[in-house]
Amino acid sequence: MTDNTTRDNTELRDFERMLAEVFTAGDDHRIGAVIEFDRALWGTLSELGLARLTGDESVGGSGAGWTEAALLLTAAGAGAVALPVAENDLLAGWLLATAGLEVSDGVRTAAVLDGDGTARFVPWARNADSMVVLWPGADGAWRVADIPRRQIELTEAVNLASEPRDHIRVDISGVPGAEVSASVAEEFRYRGALARTLSSVGAMDRILELVVEHVTARVQFGRPLGKFQAVQALVSDIAAESALARAAADAAVAAVVDNGFGSGATRFAVAAAASCTGHAAAVVTRNAHQALGAIGFTMEHELHRHTNRILSWRSEFGTVASWDAELVAAAVATGEVWSLITE
Repeated sequence: MTDNTTRDNTELRDFERMLAEVFTAGDDHRIGAVIEFDRALWGTLSELGLARLTGDESVGGSGAGWTEAALLLTAAGAGAVALPVAENDLLAGWLLATAGLEVSDGVRTAAVLDGDGTARFVPWARNADSMVVLWPGADGAWRVADIPRRQIELTEAVNLASEPRDHIRVDISGVPGAEVSASVAEEFRYRGALARTLSSVGAMDRILELVVEHVTARVQFGRPLGKFQAVQALVSDIAAESALARAAADAAVAAVVDNGFGSGATRFAVAAAASCTGHAAAVVTRNAHQALGAIGFTMEHELHRHTNRILSWRSEFGTVASWDAELVAAAVATGEVWSLITE
């Protein structure tokens, strides 16, 4: 007889293997042109219940939690998936559920608007059927609304990785919206940051695989590149930084599962994960391109698909500097740095 822990671990391993199979067939998106929305893969995710993985089963979701979402985002990051996986479920779907609004089928992204109804660098806005927007009202309350794409003024833009990151404007004067607490806007930021951290961890895993494959197979001066001490140091640093980022991300997910996003401990853990991953992205990218040389920059090679993404993602939902500052502020306020790290 197996206990619940063993059964749960087995189910998670099976889920992880299934995700690896789903994402290995992704398109070979190349830098230099805007990455296209992968409609075929989105259809597959929808059929498998992955497009709304954490949504409540009563409204068509799969009823999973952040443990499963972490596996999905990590696999999507490793596969350089060109879809709003986090935006549709963990941000837009969550906002609608929190505001008590209907969650219907369709592709969604989410954004926080300023007082004028504008938002910049919104992921996948041009491909969304509708956008879930969150904005501060004149009365100080925050509001949520699901706006059809046709009612949104959109200016197309991209990030460093050529992923769609569009600027939008919504006429919020005639949109009542559903009122939510101010804490929702804060949780939105932490949710987005953790989602990007998990995707980055997956991308770093794939970068390490590519580097190891290259330095093992590539022969220079009569021996594989991996036999040179300088190259070994580059690869070791990639592995160390990737492992640190993954450990921080795992700790953040565990904190969310145990305490939710309202806990100070959870927010510290998410800030630490975002900070670690952001700093790791610089080292991983630099060392990977040094190890591969010119081939890593070519349109035909896979490496740039991942390195440009992790460099882009680390500035979304807060910069590395802002997360560093949050960690310092928490340490100063507490006065017990060790307890923050160990609790």
